[in-house]
Amino acid sequence: MGAMAYLDHAATTPLRPEAAEVLTRLLGVTGNPSSVHADGRAARRHVEEAREQVAAAVGARPAEVVFTGSGTEADNLAVKGIFWSRRAEDARRTRVLVSPLEHSAVSASAHWLAQAQGATVETVRVDPHGRLDLDHLAELVAADPGSVALVSVMAASNEIGTVQPLAEVVAVAAPHGIPVHSDAVQALPAVPLDVAALGLDALAVSAHKVGGPLGVGALVLRGATAVTPVLHGGGQERDVRSGSVPHVLTAAFGAAVSASQAARQEEVRRLRELRDRLVAGVQGLDPSARLNGDPAHGLPGLASVVFPGCDAQAALQLLDAEGVSCSAGSACHAGVSGPSDVLLATGLEPEDAAATLRFSLGHTSTAADVAALLEVLPTVLDRARRAALLGV
Repeated sequence: MGAMAYLDHAATTPLRPEAAEVLTRLLGVTGNPSSVHADGRAARRHVEEAREQVAAAVGARPAEVVFTGSGTEADNLAVKGIFWSRRAEDARRTRVLVSPLEHSAVSASAHWLAQAQGATVETVRVDPHGRLDLDHLAELVAADPGSVALVSVMAASNEIGTVQPLAEVVAVAAPHGIPVHSDAVQALPAVPLDVAALGLDALAVSAHKVGGPLGVGALVLRGATAVTPVLHGGGQERDVRSGSVPHVLTAAFGAAVSASQAARQEEVRRLRELRDRLVAGVQGLDPSARLNGDPAHGLPGLASVVFPGCDAQAALQLLDAEGVSCSAGSACHAGVSGPSDVLLATGLEPEDAAATLRFSLGHTSTAADVAALLEVLPTVLDRARRAALLGV
């Protein structure tokens, strides 16, 4: 049985009708986009149309879009590939500067480089709202600009919703020729993205966060950004990413991106109103509840809420039993015990980080979803707080 209220769009959002139509129509169509015969050329057309649609959504040229199997793969390709390429040009370039809010696709890639490839990972501070400390970034860069391989800062936090000042990040790095990558998986489509205007060198996006299918993402590599491949083989995507491109998934990705972009302004307004209703309702039921993130620079449909004294894991199970789906943080960390590193990086105490729930809205969300949450929340919080007191 599906959820009575699905409030976990930050983990994945339901298929948009436009993407479902493309999947249904093309699923039985044969063709490898790399083949030169008619079937192959037909598959290639679907891929190239999707490439144009993704490029249009992020202010890039179609030739700058490299399709991948996921946002995680796109981040790995950017972080590892740019690091290897930069270090090959100059052996001094071993420093990787990241924010402490990064998705594990970025942070784990960076720390793997440190463990296995001789990189030095340095973390840029954030303020209590999760906003990047640009002065600290400038200090880290200025200490030795020639040793910095890349900077990676996510466009918007998947856990607390804070939107980062990417143009200002680029302004610090670009004068020294340092490439900047941004994980924009959570930002698209809610945040306007234009890689050319921002000056970004690389940007990662994923289909299933915009109403497309799981199993396809993209890395935008602007201009002549050099990247050493992670996957080796046929070099299908600009000799940067090998593997046959799944034309059906890619076409559905393009359809979802176009549909989400066309509805973006109205959706942002609608989601912000729904989120405000949710937050007001939550705080009306529990005046002790506190919001995480930046109220002035945040995603319109995401609310990260601390419920003091609550066992968030117990609350999740209780909400699930009532037909309400939400999360305690990134779905990619499911099953991992302990408070979120992202929340701790903003200065939250461990007990408050462990008492945080994330509610995220999307294109299928309605006022009924919010009402369903608010109806069961008082009982759930009471039971979850008793569980915390008992230590169970």
